[in-house]
Amino acid sequence: MDTLFTRVETARKNDNAPLAARMRPTTLDGYVGQAQAVGPGSWLRRAIEHDTLSSVILYGPAGTGKTTLARIIANSTHAEFVEVSAITGTVKDLRREIEAAESRLLTLGRRTILFVDEIHRFNRSQQDALLHAVEDRIVVLVGATTENPYFEVNSALISRSRVVELTALDDASVRELVRRAVAAPEGLAARFELSPEAEDEIVTLAGGDGRAALTSLELASQMVDAPADGEGGPAPLVITREHVAEANPRRGLPYDKSGDMHYDVISAFIKSMRGSDPDAVLYWLARMLDAGEDPKFIARRIMICASEDIGNADPQALLVAHAAFRATEVIGMPECRINLAQAATYLALAPKSNAAEAGIDAALEEVRRGPRREVPSHLRDRHRPGSDEYGPYLYPHNYPGGWVPQRYLPEGLERGCFYQASPRGWEAWRQEAIGRDVADADKSGHDFGSLG
Repeated sequence: MDTLFTRVETARKNDNAPLAARMRPTTLDGYVGQAQAVGPGSWLRRAIEHDTLSSVILYGPAGTGKTTLARIIANSTHAEFVEVSAITGTVKDLRREIEAAESRLLTLGRRTILFVDEIHRFNRSQQDALLHAVEDRIVVLVGATTENPYFEVNSALISRSRVVELTALDDASVRELVRRAVAAPEGLAARFELSPEAEDEIVTLAGGDGRAALTSLELASQMVDAPADGEGGPAPLVITREHVAEANPRRGLPYDKSGDMHYDVISAFIKSMRGSDPDAVLYWLARMLDAGEDPKFIARRIMICASEDIGNADPQALLVAHAAFRATEVIGMPECRINLAQAATYLALAPKSNAAEAGIDAALEEVRRGPRREVPSHLRDRHRPGSDEYGPYLYPHNYPGGWVPQRYLPEGLERGCFYQASPRGWEAWRQEAIGRDVADADKSGHDFGSLG
């Protein structure tokens, strides 16, 4: 029951709560952003407004409103709303809440909404403890996670829930949050003015994280020195860009070395090398290095790209990549950033070919799914009884140009079945040279097609 004492305690907690917590809305009308997830006509909005919510997992980066949505659900529902910590909660805690929910449902006919923040932190046994209750609707699960639930959450729980993805807030939404916080009585209560430059800096620093934006605003407001009272009363307190910079000496863009952002950024880095954009390569490389990514991980990806996307169009690319990897091992950060940048931009500028990667994949497919094919007799090892009956092997170095038409593939496979050279770089030049040799062999009467 809400009493005078509990109201006083709540007021004191709110007074001392962070700005981001004080500005948390309690209704959907006050919720900012995420129109695709909770906008008018969306499934989640209708479920909250009609109090018909089924189990849902809210997935998105930090500061995008997952916990806020859970609080709005708590304030909107007639069901009992309970929360279990995924960090400190145990299987025993879960079972206790599930038993209480079952009793509440059977005796009072009242549903229970169970909120689990950072649900990916629950181990397998804790997640399994939820299955029966979620399946039988003893509880309606609301899970929140910054990690991809399809990797981090029990697949059985996923199949019994709806996944709603929240994205980083756009600049307009972050700006609206900041302006509300400056004016709102529960925020800065209009005691401060925020200069346009300071607002822009907060929005930029936030990187789509609403909580980070409000934290920056709060810290910047604490950097402002109150002026002496003038004749007209206290002068307005202006938060400048310098105050924001002082409160945030170093910007840190979101990056999780084991989460989705890690894979998204390295993917963008690789695709930028493949796409021959050195500026993009340097940007994504800087994002990873600034976030503390292991430089050897980056160097390994560069080595893979050298063969996968450049290959024999520029054989030097692999040597450059390997040299960068060795430099990374020997030198380390911060100096090895230069080696990585050199290798990555070299790969971006190099001619591209995926012939090696496509060729080995095609050959593996043939080996795994095709018929058994014998080694041509003239290619077999000669150190065994009966090898004198093998066909003659033509030693290429005994012929002009170091080449002679001869079958190397097993019967049933013909030249060009796996390797398709690109028309670029060293690979193209060598292909042209081989083509001339083949043409000369054809003119001399050799049936090259039958030789593989």
